[in-house]
Amino acid sequence: MKNQKSLLLSLPVLLGFFVMGFCDIVGISSDYVQRMFGWSPALTGFVPSMVFIWFLFLGIPIGNKMNQWGRKNTVLLSMAITIVGMFLPLFSYNSMTSVTAYALLGIGNAILQVSLNPLLNNVIRSGNMLTSSLTAGQVVKAISSLLGPEIVLFTVSRFSEDKWYYCFPILGAITLLSAVWLMFTPIPREDRIEDRISVKDTFSLLSNKMILLLFLGIFFIVGVDVATNYISSKLMTIRFGWTEAQVKFAPQVYFLCRTIGALLGAFMLAKVDEIKYFKVNIVACGVSLLLLIFIVSDVMDLVLIGAVGFFASSVFPIIYSVALKKRPDKANQISGLLITAIAGGGIVTPAIGFSIANIGITAGVFIVFLCVAYLTYCAFTIK
Repeated sequence: MKNQKSLLLSLPVLLGFFVMGFCDIVGISSDYVQRMFGWSPALTGFVPSMVFIWFLFLGIPIGNKMNQWGRKNTVLLSMAITIVGMFLPLFSYNSMTSVTAYALLGIGNAILQVSLNPLLNNVIRSGNMLTSSLTAGQVVKAISSLLGPEIVLFTVSRFSEDKWYYCFPILGAITLLSAVWLMFTPIPREDRIEDRISVKDTFSLLSNKMILLLFLGIFFIVGVDVATNYISSKLMTIRFGWTEAQVKFAPQVYFLCRTIGALLGAFMLAKVDEIKYFKVNIVACGVSLLLLIFIVSDVMDLVLIGAVGFFASSVFPIIYSVALKKRPDKANQISGLLITAIAGGGIVTPAIGFSIANIGITAGVFIVFLCVAYLTYCAFTIK
């Protein structure tokens, strides 16, 4: 009975992960904005940063404030900001409101990332079930990431390319539904902490060697995710001369396999030890990357790209869950720290671009392997 109640309370929280995936429409939608307003490639390229840079600036401050606001209230705040951003272009569509909408989407998403994962801890008390639920949340987010571009394409085909932004109210309506459901769900509040906590206090948590290990683990697993998505199409182009139409298939294989792996992980982590699961999967991921370095076959390389996504899919929620359980009294601050690490993980991509330009595609894959090497060390060091 208790488990059934926890499951029911977790459903509106899990729907929040669907909202979390909306930021992935940035890539496809920015192309329409560029053509509509004549933005330069440089300005258009700044749009993804406009969304994701907030992870760096808001992660720790929101994690600290969440002690006073409460996790549920912080999630609702993030959704309110997202709703405003999604409906803004409907009332006034121009270059400035488009920029503002993207910024509000990023701010809302950053706050949601900090607060939603710890909120699951309010309804899921079992250690294994928490990790499994966090993994299930990543499945929901992955489905949203896959559906988001389809929603954009649907509005374009239904209304015209100039009305692509009609996808925003659709996303806003889903966010509103999620917020209302969560608002009326009686989730018990965590212990109230009124003390003022500074950014310095939060960073001091990194003096704990295990927290530092897990913080860097988030940094490198995000690096693996972003880098594999980035390098997959380039690898198929450089090695096999695939056309622009063909190379789009490589990231799709990666995302599909990552979604399948996360779905399997959500079931497996409810039954098996999370650290053992981490060890097995990260070793398999490392082997896949080693094979990708040495095997030159378009079919096999595509399979290995999918294997990296599959085996790495559950690593993020495992590390996140272990970190929250190491210091449950500091869960909000730790969540803010880990979200900051997400922002830092993006710097792996420039290193790969530099390596490809100066050494070759194999060097780029090797950098991804080095990220996995650290994660392997992390998996066998966690106690």
